[in-house]
Amino acid sequence: MLKPEEQLEAIKRGAVEIIIEGELLQKLKISYKEKRPLKIKAGFDPTAPDIHLGHTVLLEKMWQFQELGHEVIFLIGDFTGMIGDPSGKNEMRKPLTKEEVLDNAKTYEEQIFKILDPDKTRVVFNSEWMSRMTAGDMIKLASSYTVARMLERDDFKQRWKNQNPISIHEFMYPLIQGYDSVVLQADVELGGTDQKFNLIVGRELQKGYGQELQCLVIMPLLEGLDGVKKMSKSLGNYIGITENSKDMYGKIMSINDELMLRYYELLSHLSVEKLNSLKEGVQKGSIHPKKAKEDLALEIVERYWGKEKARKAKEEFEHIHREKGLPDHIPTYESTFDVSSKTSVELDITITKKINWLPQIMKETGLAKSTSEAIRLIKQAGVKINDTTVTDPDIRLQQGEHIIRVGKRRFYKVIVK
Repeated sequence: MLKPEEQLEAIKRGAVEIIIEGELLQKLKISYKEKRPLKIKAGFDPTAPDIHLGHTVLLEKMWQFQELGHEVIFLIGDFTGMIGDPSGKNEMRKPLTKEEVLDNAKTYEEQIFKILDPDKTRVVFNSEWMSRMTAGDMIKLASSYTVARMLERDDFKQRWKNQNPISIHEFMYPLIQGYDSVVLQADVELGGTDQKFNLIVGRELQKGYGQELQCLVIMPLLEGLDGVKKMSKSLGNYIGITENSKDMYGKIMSINDELMLRYYELLSHLSVEKLNSLKEGVQKGSIHPKKAKEDLALEIVERYWGKEKARKAKEEFEHIHREKGLPDHIPTYESTFDVSSKTSVELDITITKKINWLPQIMKETGLAKSTSEAIRLIKQAGVKINDTTVTDPDIRLQQGEHIIRVGKRRFYKVIVK
């Protein structure tokens, strides 16, 4: 095990803030002396079925704590997920049903062990203790914080100022998240910058329950592919960890050079010394940014898909982008050429059906999640048919073979018979 001072330096990598650094060093010293691992907690609400690279910023930091010899507690907020985290929102978030939360939670348990060591990870659900609380217990918990303190939170303050509604149950969210730390007796809690208020509530609740206060390691929010907004599935700027290796590689290669270095710092397993050397090399021109980006893409794809698939993803990317070729394997979709049908014999009404309508085909092949998304992509000139850009969303494919390309990496061969 590294010495406490060395551990602290490793933990500080990529962190925005540590509350309070001196307290954390003291905890590390006691842990080192007593050979007792610290309890490291991080909570994730299963609000969507897939985990993307933005989520893995915390997961990578948890893995780092595991490497340092500490106990990691992966908390699935199945109870808080039904409330909906209001952090960073300018309007009330729609609560999920219990069924939706549990379905998503199953996928989380499967995906996190692509990063975390299952033998060193304790997975808990906060419904284990929250579902046992009585109405009296909830009132007692609610009495531990004032409305004035809640309105100190930036998002609540802004919504109050703009006269946007704030529901009482939203005030309960940070209290329940904080109470999780009390139940687990966490030594350290990890969270993004948007969680800072909630994390501090956990410290204050621990104090009220007579416990030693947890330290906080606050990590940045990872920007998405656009390099501006935080990575989010709803914004479409994400890289999912279950995406196929070729798409993952291509998306990483699409980010700008500045964002590439940020991804290196937050996602790469390079040592601090090698990372600093890489940054210096890129800045001075001794390392080409494209080569650095290729190495990053290979490292991340290999982490989730293995060396062989990472190598093939790199080869296909080069084949497509350098040689202007097509992927070695393109999925095929077949359709029939039929433009009309009778909707009612009695009424004798004939309508034109949207057979071979490009947005519908894009939806059915998975090139777009919906016809509305397909229409948006077409209008943004992001779709090509046989290497010709199309901008008319009403286009229908005629008989023959058509190669549909969305963006730089997604292809489908459509055969209209």
